[in-house]
Amino acid sequence: MTDRKDELAANLAKVERRIADACTAAGRERDEVTLIVVTKTYPASDVRILSELGVRHVAENRDQDAAPKAAACMDLPLTWHFVGQLQTNKVRSVVGYADFVQSVDRSKLVTALSKEAVRTGRELGCLIQVALDAGESGRGERGGLAPEGIGELAGLVAEAPGLRLAGLMTVAPLTGEYAGREQAAFGRLLDLSTDLRRSHPTATMVSAGMSADLEQAVAAGATHVRVGSAVLGVRPRLR
Repeated sequence: MTDRKDELAANLAKVERRIADACTAAGRERDEVTLIVVTKTYPASDVRILSELGVRHVAENRDQDAAPKAAACMDLPLTWHFVGQLQTNKVRSVVGYADFVQSVDRSKLVTALSKEAVRTGRELGCLIQVALDAGESGRGERGGLAPEGIGELAGLVAEAPGLRLAGLMTVAPLTGEYAGREQAAFGRLLDLSTDLRRSHPTATMVSAGMSADLEQAVAAGATHVRVGSAVLGVRPRLR
């Protein structure tokens, strides 16, 4: 356990330095960017170590892994983010532990989240996932909706009982005009966030950037970066 704690502490320090350097380069204060550690595929024991090391935000993308992990760590001062594509049949479970759902991308999901948030007496922060690679279907490869759909869905979230419109999230596209142009993609997300805040001024979260491209996300104005492997190591393959 001591070896693992030392490993995570060293990795965390490197990521913190990367974020700090990126903030300096962008003329931003370090406290303008929140680190979310993506703990998917890693055990609750790692989450516990991260909490001891000062991490306060963690993210998961599969409910079947996240629910028991969150239950095992419910005594810790953590904010839980759900970042994966979310099916409506998993909403009841996810609302039980998530403080934020960053992958809201359709009206049916808004309705289900609202119903469950009201039933449990919780307020759930919601980020609209934007697909910058959305084709004619209006959907992205990794989930999300086309930028043209943000306004309508944001209105639904803002009016839904039990939900709070927190901001926007994206994943750097692998195809389309932004493929290989991460900073441009994240800059586009910030422009969309600026537009959104004209009608929803409290929707200030801009979640973008992961282990490989956090510097580009910070440069573009992201408020939250989602980092997994740079902190926890190369992920074991899921069977």
